[in-house]
Amino acid sequence: MKAVVYEKPFAVSVKEVEDPRIQHPNDVLVRITSSAICGSDLHMYEGRTAAQSGIVFGHENLGVIEEVGSGVSSLKKGDRVVMPFNVACGFCKNCLAEYTAFCLTVNPGFAGGAYGYVAMGPYPGGQAELLRVPYADFNCLKLPPGEEFETDFVLLADIFPTGYHGCELAQVSPGESVAVYGAGPVGLMAAYSALLRGASKVFCVDRVPERLAKAEQIGAIPIDFTKADPAEQIREQTGGEGTDKGVDAVGYQAQAHDATHEEPAVVLNTLVETVRPTGMLGVPGLYVPSDPGGPDEHAKHGQLLVSIGKMFEKGQRMGTGQCNVKRYNRQLRDLIIAGRAKPSFVVSHELPLDQAPMAYQKFDQRIEGFTKVVLHPVLAA
Repeated sequence: MKAVVYEKPFAVSVKEVEDPRIQHPNDVLVRITSSAICGSDLHMYEGRTAAQSGIVFGHENLGVIEEVGSGVSSLKKGDRVVMPFNVACGFCKNCLAEYTAFCLTVNPGFAGGAYGYVAMGPYPGGQAELLRVPYADFNCLKLPPGEEFETDFVLLADIFPTGYHGCELAQVSPGESVAVYGAGPVGLMAAYSALLRGASKVFCVDRVPERLAKAEQIGAIPIDFTKADPAEQIREQTGGEGTDKGVDAVGYQAQAHDATHEEPAVVLNTLVETVRPTGMLGVPGLYVPSDPGGPDEHAKHGQLLVSIGKMFEKGQRMGTGQCNVKRYNRQLRDLIIAGRAKPSFVVSHELPLDQAPMAYQKFDQRIEGFTKVVLHPVLAA
């Protein structure tokens, strides 16, 4: 089959690799119709992880089941399904508590597994024609047949639930004000989710004009952090108080206010300044235990200088961690079906699989409007 394969920093190719096969009675094979490129894929693409040449990328996957293992009971050939980026067993202590991002079974020695991501287990990605899905009864979310809502549904694999998770971590409630740092795909989904949850005012902080325009399009208030300190801009629009809640949808590759250099802790520290006393911070943005490309020795080891004293002084609370997609994806799917949510507004390009190298390059460089790309290895049945 054809698949997107990592070669070296800033280089992927589409090449023939071995087809996956059923390895356990609980597996299914899915013929992929849509697989999105994620900002997290760029961490590997840029050589900032320990990714080895040959890894197949892709953890945002949707398709049609082609083969079913003998132990699978709730799925059949021809079912249209979307898979959480989390690979999870469904029966360990964490999965039973709905912390499926931290499954204790699927990746020995590491809490959590994912498709096509370094250190996240032996699970090739789905930017390919076929994908093996383990523990399929648990990991596959069934969708209506056909092609309707294809670009909405594929976002259920990661960014829509992850944006929603940021709001859940911050406990965003109706009528509250929220500051979302980052207007990339996850940040836009966090802002969108805050509005779905009834927030009265949502600020979205970024420096890319087209991203800020998207934020304004959905009803958020765009804040360009290159024009002035974003915390000050937001306080000016909240009577000097700051927001009730804040979401970090940027992570460790954050840039300083002047947008000229990387400053990994800047979003966390600016959120502390932005959110009012006793407010809450949700941090779905990715922070890693080690970052070979970090700007200093502490950052290279995942250690950041965070304003914990100011957090303590303000009595703020913070929730962190990867999204437990299974906790949200069924309800978000039903919002899409009911016409109450249309997350595909973030999708800028839909391309055939063989254009993946170009898409990675342009997405990485943030050029020509490449904000969220969906690859189509095969057409839906």
